[in-house]
Amino acid sequence: MSRRDFLKHTALLAGGAMLPTLSRAAGSDSELNNSMPGTDWRTFEITHKINVPEAGGPVKAWFPLPSLHETAWMRPMGDLWHTNADDAYVVADPVYGARMLYAEWSADKTPELEITSRFAGRDRSLAADVDQPVAELSEEERALYTNPTRLLPTDGIVGKTARSITDGIEGDEAKARAIYEWVVENTFRDPETKGCGLGDISYMLETGDLGGKCADLNALYVGLARAAGLAARDVYGIRVTESRMGFKSLGKSGDISKGQHCRAEVFLDGQGWVAIDPADVRKVALEEPPGELSMDDPEVVKARELLFGGWETNWLAYNVAHDIQLPGSDGPELGYLMYPQVEIDGKRLDSLNPQKGGYQILSKEITA
Repeated sequence: MSRRDFLKHTALLAGGAMLPTLSRAAGSDSELNNSMPGTDWRTFEITHKINVPEAGGPVKAWFPLPSLHETAWMRPMGDLWHTNADDAYVVADPVYGARMLYAEWSADKTPELEITSRFAGRDRSLAADVDQPVAELSEEERALYTNPTRLLPTDGIVGKTARSITDGIEGDEAKARAIYEWVVENTFRDPETKGCGLGDISYMLETGDLGGKCADLNALYVGLARAAGLAARDVYGIRVTESRMGFKSLGKSGDISKGQHCRAEVFLDGQGWVAIDPADVRKVALEEPPGELSMDDPEVVKARELLFGGWETNWLAYNVAHDIQLPGSDGPELGYLMYPQVEIDGKRLDSLNPQKGGYQILSKEITA
């Protein structure tokens, strides 16, 4: 694909201005209130690089691209790349629209690939401007976000647990809040969990082992919410800079290769998609200095209040996809697409370890 053709292709995919002319996003949407530290739009640049200097065979790679365009808080602004790959192009998951750059190299090449993406984001709050229009879910969307997935069943122990949490509770928002509080109270962040976790919620509930990281704890929220009849979804992404909310544990800077973080959303009529993140409440409790804070510590209480309905947008949302079969791969299906994936001679590398997985990710804020 030529650079000219790529620029045209990117403009259509991103639905916005091209990256070289971007500076700072300016939206006309209603501002959120000041329950977050800032409601201004911020622009970031994120760079993905492949890093497999001694391949020893043909190489294939799949890098997630910003795919979620939400007018009120997340706007992808285009992608550019340069590579010596034999072939490289953007492909999208047919169910969820998750975009990725696919590239392949012959065995005689040392792979080179650098992808630069920009996006604009702003903080979210439950108390949005009441005059802001709220989109309704179509029947197809509601089915998609209430149906089970391979790792998010809604029957069996998941359904039983959801019923026990919401029994006697009236109203979707009250049910959504009850499930949030249950997850916060009953789970814990396990620092030994590799990467962000697997998100196998039936196993968690059946064994009683409710520890894990974001892909476990927030997936548990989503599965329980769906089992309770609420449309809910995981949102897979990566932290791109420090927290302005004062939480040292909820930020990332420089090399963000290990900054992956998924969040959750629940759809409430009249409010739209509402931000949820019980996993970060548990991260604050475990990691915020001096560490191992009690649940009544002021920092944990602050996080718990903010993270039902609010997110700080020091974070890029890639996609909301589950059960991904990588195009061009005979390897196993992915539960989610949040980490770059690299295969050498048909063998998939460890994507949860950047050095072994063959990639690096960097970020910076664009301020002018």
